[in-house]
Amino acid sequence: MSHSSNAPSPVGSLDQHVPLYHGHSHLRSELVNSVYSQSSYSDSPESTAASSVEDIRIHRSLPTGVYVPTVCFFEETTEDLDLDTIARHAVRLAEAGVAGITTQGSNGEAVHLTHQERKIVTSVTRRALNEAGFASMPIIVGCGAQSTRETVQLCKDAAISGGDYALVLPPSYYKPSLKPNSVIEFFEDVATASPIPILLYNYPGAVCGTDLDSDAIIKLAGHPNIIGCKLTCGNTGKLNRIAAATQAATPSDNGSGFMCMGGSADFTLQMLVGGGSGVICGLANVVPKACVEIFNVYRSGDFAKTQRVQAIVARGDWAAIAGGIVGTKSALQTYFGYGGLARKPLPRPTSEDVKRYAEGFEEVVTLEKSL
Repeated sequence: MSHSSNAPSPVGSLDQHVPLYHGHSHLRSELVNSVYSQSSYSDSPESTAASSVEDIRIHRSLPTGVYVPTVCFFEETTEDLDLDTIARHAVRLAEAGVAGITTQGSNGEAVHLTHQERKIVTSVTRRALNEAGFASMPIIVGCGAQSTRETVQLCKDAAISGGDYALVLPPSYYKPSLKPNSVIEFFEDVATASPIPILLYNYPGAVCGTDLDSDAIIKLAGHPNIIGCKLTCGNTGKLNRIAAATQAATPSDNGSGFMCMGGSADFTLQMLVGGGSGVICGLANVVPKACVEIFNVYRSGDFAKTQRVQAIVARGDWAAIAGGIVGTKSALQTYFGYGGLARKPLPRPTSEDVKRYAEGFEEVVTLEKSL
């Protein structure tokens, strides 16, 4: 794999001078597998039913396109999981033409869920997709945690719950104590021990500013169980360098199969022009068809129309970014009759908030309903 030049990232980059990936030594790999293959602590008795997905051994590839980090739905008074809405939402997205689903992402309130609830959400999503005729649609599961051990356990939980791939953030809580190569070793160890392939999740805003630069991601891409990345940093130059060095999959060429993904809908076109593979974007919870339309029009060769669609989606994405999970759920409730509330301590939207969110999403929802 060729190694691209690397200009600095806009946020303080991690490990800018690491050597290219040479893989774990055989001894290190054996040690990692020995440590993290030990039995985990028992879960509650309900775990068996929650995680018994019949087809977890089916291999589902990751096609290029739009992936949706699904929001999680709760009963209004109890804040218990609303399993019916979780299932119906997943099917609505699949019917809109998205390439795949991501559970336990930032939009999915993973930090508000217990390990058992995480497994239930993924299991319910998998079963709903299967029953609706989307058995081949892949599920990526957010598996970030602060320790290597817990992250590996989340990857195992994802696998038994019907997840096909894991999306992993770097650790950050003890950031001042980490050495320059600590995060590289973290990802190598997790990838070696995980029963499912992983994607690197670069989201500096969620991890105390830790920003994997393109050198680090290109190095890690050499690990056989690291098959992609999600760049919520929004650095299109970084995406271009990684895509070129890894020969990433594109809508017209599967390349090496490495998935170089953008992290928001507002730079889908830029990602496509830069040689990327797709986007994992929260806006698609509300307007999946509009997000997919950028891909469809781009493939048709109508670049001017692609720009126009991208502009509408970008304005809608700003509403989603500004409103966060609360605004996204409010827009779902206003325009599609479901959505509900986030778990506390996230606030309940006021009537003024609801009106403001509706206005922010109005243009892109109009596009969605025209498709």
